[in-house]
Amino acid sequence: MGILSTVFPVVHCDSDSSLAASAIKSVRTAVSVPETELRRWRRIFDVNSKIINGERYLDPDSFVNAIAPTGDLSKIGKAQFAILFKIADSSKRGLVSWEDFIVFETLLKRPDADYWMAFQFFDVDNSGYIDFDEFKNVMSANIGSDAIPFDFDCDWVKLYLGKKNGAHVLGYNEFTQLMKGLQGERLRQAFKYLDKDQDGFIRPDEFKRIILEIAGHKLSDAVIDRLPTLCTLSPGQRISYSEVIAFHNVIREMDMVERIIREATASSKDGRINQSDFLDYASSSSRYSLFTPMEASIIFHFAGRGNGDQRLALLDFAQLLDPRWVAPHDAVEAKKPTATSTLHAIAHSAYSFIQGGFAGAVGATIVYPIDMGEMQNQRSTVVGQVLYKNSIDCARKILVNEGFFGFYRGLGPQLIVPPEKAIKLTVNDLIRSRAMDPETGRIKLGWELVAGGTAGGCQVIFTNPLEIVKIRLQVQGEAAKAEGAVPRGAMHIIRQLGLVGLYKGASACLLRDIPFSAIYFPAYGHLKSDVFKEGYNGKQLSFMETLAAAGIAGMPAAYFTTPADVVKTRLQVEARKGQTHYKGLRDAFVKIYHEEGFRALFKGGPARVLRSSPQFGFTLLAYEQLKKLFPYPWDDKPRRVETALTSRPDEISKIRARNALKILLDVHGDFGRRAAASGNKLSLISPKLYSKD
Repeated sequence: MGILSTVFPVVHCDSDSSLAASAIKSVRTAVSVPETELRRWRRIFDVNSKIINGERYLDPDSFVNAIAPTGDLSKIGKAQFAILFKIADSSKRGLVSWEDFIVFETLLKRPDADYWMAFQFFDVDNSGYIDFDEFKNVMSANIGSDAIPFDFDCDWVKLYLGKKNGAHVLGYNEFTQLMKGLQGERLRQAFKYLDKDQDGFIRPDEFKRIILEIAGHKLSDAVIDRLPTLCTLSPGQRISYSEVIAFHNVIREMDMVERIIREATASSKDGRINQSDFLDYASSSSRYSLFTPMEASIIFHFAGRGNGDQRLALLDFAQLLDPRWVAPHDAVEAKKPTATSTLHAIAHSAYSFIQGGFAGAVGATIVYPIDMGEMQNQRSTVVGQVLYKNSIDCARKILVNEGFFGFYRGLGPQLIVPPEKAIKLTVNDLIRSRAMDPETGRIKLGWELVAGGTAGGCQVIFTNPLEIVKIRLQVQGEAAKAEGAVPRGAMHIIRQLGLVGLYKGASACLLRDIPFSAIYFPAYGHLKSDVFKEGYNGKQLSFMETLAAAGIAGMPAAYFTTPADVVKTRLQVEARKGQTHYKGLRDAFVKIYHEEGFRALFKGGPARVLRSSPQFGFTLLAYEQLKKLFPYPWDDKPRRVETALTSRPDEISKIRARNALKILLDVHGDFGRRAAASGNKLSLISPKLYSKD
């Protein structure tokens, strides 16, 4: 607390000392700014500063370039950031030094930076107080003569600044309260000024004029164009004071509106919400109800383009939440010709298949030594055939008898032929993309199961031949050593089996792979979205989070499908003398159960979990990384709602600079623009506009 109080001191603004001078002095002596932050500030300063008289300084233009966010998601003009130059230029020489710049950046870190900057802007004489004349002159100079008039002699202003000759002056704390209520008073006066008949209603165009002055910079052009339609919420084609206040409350609390909408749509089953869902979530996330039914109706009216009764997705709210929102181009939304779309789909699938092939090879190679085909094949009913006590004993004997490379026996066919994981990943992605809601990005659980199951079924066409060759290569190592035979290669096994023989045990393979993928892919998707919160406020999963999601999803999928894998292994391995022969899938299940018991169906289950879980973890991790590093060149980027809540961390100092303008822009949306538009400059001593004369 001592360090924080040094950087952000508690200043009693009604004392005799100068508020600005004491604050800047305390900040200059602070030593709590992290070194990494200082380096970042130094880099920004050096890139934008100019050498003047042998020293580096920021002039007004280069200062704006240094602090204004790149590609800002608001409608704040770059020229408006020049307002902050007066605060940064503490020596009033028209230049900002490196020392001034770090003081300014540190001040931006104050939790009340917006009020602090506004106070310093209105405090023209740097006295630490604001009197009636300062308040009136600064505000009048920046809202312009063409704005809706504001009565400075009203009772509301007198309550703050006194009734007689501006007898009362405001310290910092009192000033913050005045500024918090100022926009509401301007709204009240503007409505009263335009309501000539004093009947409590104004015309739609008059309502639009009020909102443009007070909060036009917070709204997208699409919402501004639809402002007059607010009159359709109630009969009479006019807008009441209650509706104006309700709309203003929505805009004033837009950050909270966005937070509630993001969280409510994320927790909704279909990714959509209606007005009741919005109000329920708003009331459950706070002690008191934040929004009235009228305010919820206004939110859904503009988000639903006039139809507020429908269930809306996050993207539907984009034009209300994002001031820079523009309607998607017609060319993007227009359907492409069928031939082009078909070729595009084929090319996209082929591209995904290649990426899935590489990813599958990575995963298979990493975990291949854990694939205990020999453990699952041993027959406990034949004397002398119980070669391995457990998975650890199996691994030990393979290492002793066959060496390290014995663990990789049979890997070649997995890598030479296109890996099965490529088929599984491609088919799953293809079906999910067709079944997915384009606005919410959600897919129903039934379709998730269909996509995963179909992907598992399709891979059997390629995996069954690979599996049977791989297993026979694996099990022949120990048998060849026991019988003194010479191990044969993959081509010998393929010639021996023939085309039909390569698909021996395919029914068991289907019984294993369809439920495996039907369990795995939905579990993986929900772990990413529901547990690790992928996509929430623009979050991207880290390396470890992706690996964890993929690995955890593989555990239940691998273990619960072990019986089918055991049966498949028994059917595909050539039975030796004294071993039970199986006629088919059902016969194998029955004989294994009667001869060896229920536990035999789960032989190698832990090893299968240890293999499949990390294998799919590394496979999916490699696949996700490949898609990020080498995205499909002609793929349409998904539409996202980009706002301040999704800003990158490295832009945080520039976001603070924008937020520091909030209170001044609440005075008037064009605050600071008039000087730039007219060619006049803001005085570095006084914020009043210079005259061209």
